Parts: sequence; structure tokens; C-alpha cells
Amino acid sequence: MPFNSIFSWLIKKRIHQIDLFKKYPIEVQDEILNELISKSSNTLFGKQYQTNSINNYLDFKNKIPLSDYPSLKPYIDTVIKGQQNVLWPTKTKWFAKSSGTTADKSKFIPVTKESLEICHNRGGKDLLALYYNNFPNRQLYNGKHLVIGGSTEKNKLSNDSYFGDLSAIIVDNLPWWAEIKRTPAKEIALLKDW
Repeated sequence: MPFNSIFSWLIKKRIHQIDLFKKYPIEVQDEILNELISKSSNTLFGKQYQTNSINNYLDFKNKIPLSDYPSLKPYIDTVIKGQQNVLWPTKTKWFAKSSGTTADKSKFIPVTKESLEICHNRGGKDLLALYYNNFPNRQLYNGKHLVIGGSTEKNKLSNDSYFGDLSAIIVDNLPWWAEIKRTPAKEIALLKDW
């Protein structure tokens, strides 16, 4: 099928990037840390910890305290109520509800557009890129892909924020290259108690 060839061509650039990550891991991690610090510098959290004065990992280590969920909860609660630019500069409207391991309470983990794109979707793309690179006779896109997630029943936290299973949030926001061969249809896969 031509889609395998097209997809293979599209992911070659990513293989080159992955090779650079493997060759220069410390430099890449420093670059990513600097990007995250820069993006967060005008948030409530960034201003509180003066992230705009952080220039390297050691500065970060010395200025930003190790945080657990209870210490971040006041910030998260503020975002749930609708205030933005608290922990991250872009809008946060989704929260993944954890099963809860501390004091038997669920936690609400902010899920931003960037975290979906840069963490979850890119991780999937990297997996496919490595698979395509290492198995030249692949036929992955010749058939359907079974994609199942938790219920995305919109549980409202506030006027413009919702919570649900992380897997369902990811499935509900998959990129086109993951959607094109999916089965069952998203509407079915995301039904409650499916």
C-alpha cells in the first residue's frame, strides 16, 4: 500500500532528530530545560520562583523545590477554577484523573495541548519512526489499528475545564496519522462502559 511509503518518507526527518538525541543527550536535555524555563517564566509559578533568572540546570536545581502533588495542588485548583497562566502559559482545559495512590484520593493532572503534542503524540510518532526504520518490510499501515481508551464522558470541573481518563484524552486528541487506520471508530471506542 502506498501509505506505508508515504509515512516512511514523512518520518525520516524524525529518525535524524532521534539520532541527534542519542548522540548529544546532555545538550538536548539542556536545550529542552531552557525552553521549558523560558516558556514558564511569566506564569504564576515562574514568577514566584523567578525562573527568568535560571540559566542552567544547577540554577534550576537550586531555585525550584522538589514538588509533590500536595504542594502543587493549590496551583492546580486555581487552574481548575479557570485562572490561566498559573503553571503553564497556554490554556489548560483538560485534567487527567488519576486513580489515586496517596490517601486514597484522586488527583487531577493538568493536560495541555503542548503535553499532548510534544509528549504523548511525539512519543507515538517516535515509536513508529523507530519501527519503520528498523523493519524495512513492515506493513503496519496495510491493516487497521485497534485503538481503545477510557471513557471521555465530559466531567465538568468548571465552566471551561473537564476531567477524564488520560488514555481517553489522548485517544480523543490523536493526530491524523494515528486516526487514519483506527478501529473501532472514535465514537464507539470512547463510549462509557464500552
